Amino acid sequence: MNFYYWLGYNFSRLVGRFFFRLRVIHRERMVQSGPVILAMNHQSYLDPPLAGTTCDRAIYFLARRTLMDVPLLGWLLPKLNVIPVNQEGIDRSALKALIRVLESGNAALVFPEGSRTLDGSLQPAEPGLGLVIAKTLAPVVPMRIFGAHEALPRGGGGLHFAPITIVIGEPIFFTSAEVESRGKNLYRRLSQRVMDSIAALELT
Repeated sequence: MNFYYWLGYNFSRLVGRFFFRLRVIHRERMVQSGPVILAMNHQSYLDPPLAGTTCDRAIYFLARRTLMDVPLLGWLLPKLNVIPVNQEGIDRSALKALIRVLESGNAALVFPEGSRTLDGSLQPAEPGLGLVIAKTLAPVVPMRIFGAHEALPRGGGGLHFAPITIVIGEPIFFTSAEVESRGKNLYRRLSQRVMDSIAALELT
């Protein structure tokens, strides 16, 4: 964990705790070593930094490539383990970078839905996550965030200090047989399996 990431990590923990009363349920389920994909529904811009606080080590994130053109952000984001991604279609270079990160034994946060929800509801999974699973066989930790849409909704409305909770599910382990079977829409089916696990997580 480099200095900039450490600073951002601890700042996110403080903000989560004092402004959003952040709760993390079943933190003990988190895979804290080796390659792992943290897969979470996407409600707001608050999701990545708050999700990062659930893991005791540095994790990698995907973010819109256009953010790299913003002064200061373009310098800071790579230091926070951000992988730039072009959201127009499938960005194969970003997926390859993500695969390299996992093959090196690191953790990465992925949003199976691809983009933030407009109304707070869950969306269908995109195939990108399934491709990464098939190429790496990295275990997946499903996570569901509640309250982030109310705190910072897509489309405006401003910031509200609503309580936020992240529920962590049991890790999902994929086998070679599952990804070698191929078949129609393999990547989408793998992604949707993870999305179904996210949908099954409830506030307790």
